[in-house]
Amino acid sequence: VDDLKKVLTNVKSRGIFGELQLKIILEDIMSNQQYLENVKTDPNKNERVEFAIKIPSKSENDKYILLPIDSKFPRADYEKILDAEKTADQEALKSAVDGLVTRITSEANEIKKYINPPETTDFAIMFLPTESLFAEVLRIPDLFDNIRRKYNVIITGPTTITALLSSLQIGFRTLAIEKRTSEVWNILSAVKTEFDKFSNYLAKTKVKLQQTVDDMDKVQKSTQTIGQKLKNVEYLENKESEKYLGLENTLPFSEEKMGGNAKENDFDK
Repeated sequence: VDDLKKVLTNVKSRGIFGELQLKIILEDIMSNQQYLENVKTDPNKNERVEFAIKIPSKSENDKYILLPIDSKFPRADYEKILDAEKTADQEALKSAVDGLVTRITSEANEIKKYINPPETTDFAIMFLPTESLFAEVLRIPDLFDNIRRKYNVIITGPTTITALLSSLQIGFRTLAIEKRTSEVWNILSAVKTEFDKFSNYLAKTKVKLQQTVDDMDKVQKSTQTIGQKLKNVEYLENKESEKYLGLENTLPFSEEKMGGNAKENDFDK
């Protein structure tokens, strides 16, 4: 704990600690395309806010406005309150609380300059990196509401900003669905049209298949009839079969052409 306190004694280190924690929360909840780092909210000023959430436009696909978020960590002012509570020094406690109020108010005024409608929302967010510090700020009467009304800055802790970002994420998804509603309906209409065509093709195919089945049934019945007739046909001699089939004097190995001396192997040849 002592080593950690030494690290956090430096103001810059404390700022980096708060900024890093805020970045981790953003990475856990939002995608990289949904927020920006160290961005100018006013092109005419050099100030850059640590993070800004990209709030998509409802009417235009590529248009968005920024929600500024800045982390603050007034650790020294908070520790003075803790020390005064330990010693039960009411005067020191009152002085420490007043000091924290002054510091939070000053930070809110600093964050206010990042608000630049219509490029940004009409409010910004102050992130306090520890729940205990956030709870202490909430304990101070009217501080939270005064900051919100006077500076349009909302104070959050790790839990509250997580809930806020989660709500924004759900809103983004709802908006994305709403913006693509017409496209979805067009797709569904196209699918319905093609499905109707497919249904017609299927009906026609069914008719053709049924007709083919009927034709096959007729062929099968005819085949059976022919088979029944053929059973009644007796064996005919060569000349009689040639006569019935119209093959008289056309076979190369008929007995007459062979002079009556045709052999069995000659016919085989």
